[in-house]
Amino acid sequence: MGVALAVRGDAQEQRRMATLQRRRRALQIGFFALFLVAPALNLLRFDLTETQLWVLGFRWSLGIDDFVNGHMTATQAALSIILRGILPAVALAIAFMTVAYRYGRLYCGWLCPHFSLVESLNGLLQRASGKLSFWDKHSTPRAGGAPDKRWWPAFVLACATFGFLWAITLLTYLLPPQQIWGNLVHGTLTPNQARFIGIGSLVFTAELMFARHLFCRFGCAVGLFQSLAWMANPKGLVVAFDRERARDCRDCSTADSPDGSACDTACPMRLKPRNIKRMMFACVQCGQCLTECETSHDAHGRSPNLEWKVGLDAVRETLRQRREH
Repeated sequence: MGVALAVRGDAQEQRRMATLQRRRRALQIGFFALFLVAPALNLLRFDLTETQLWVLGFRWSLGIDDFVNGHMTATQAALSIILRGILPAVALAIAFMTVAYRYGRLYCGWLCPHFSLVESLNGLLQRASGKLSFWDKHSTPRAGGAPDKRWWPAFVLACATFGFLWAITLLTYLLPPQQIWGNLVHGTLTPNQARFIGIGSLVFTAELMFARHLFCRFGCAVGLFQSLAWMANPKGLVVAFDRERARDCRDCSTADSPDGSACDTACPMRLKPRNIKRMMFACVQCGQCLTECETSHDAHGRSPNLEWKVGLDAVRETLRQRREH
């Protein structure tokens, strides 16, 4: 009876983790679509032609034009800048960093449009070469058989397509989207517009192809500040590893990692999830290592060795890591 309840509990936990990953992917797709359409809907963009900020479909003004035209005093203008410019920006930054302080790079793993491309391109490159990055020294075995060179065109085309789309989208955050897309369709782009799209497409294509992981780890300021806030909080969400059962990892395998080390194989950031917190600086809290660990150990009738811990449990994990290292 006890064994049956344990098996049922493991199956429920496995379904819960699978559902978690589906929801995460849905959030990524939704936010990626929002990133693409936000300029067209004036949800957030700065129009250089009008020197006008748009937020949620409304013109957002600091009152500087009214001051220049003599419609408000210097004191009123200063107060307007503080209330409509500085305070909202500070409030958003504090809210964002508060979430990062407790949960780490949650934005990166669950919403960031760039990271959703990282995961998708990882899959294509793995199918083509057996690796998740050009710079990996060894292949990353996953289900689906040996690498197939026929996937190379799909990988290169995906990098080029998203690099081109990324360049156009960023330009529409600065210039009217209707104008940019209209000029593109009719072949009437201005020289500056054409240069921006051309150079931007090349840069973004190269980044997506060769340096997407490096950018997420070291080049993205949003990710860097999230990690710094998270590392400063001993109670922040961490992936805890049960080292007393480390020997169970020797026969770890799943359909996606037939040769073992399911958690290492699953990590899209090329990290080692069983490592201590300071070695997981770039962790995006996507939970894929936990899902794979759950799947692997469930096949052997065991509970997983990896789990999320936050608050006092995270502090105990951090203290334990310090004692052991």
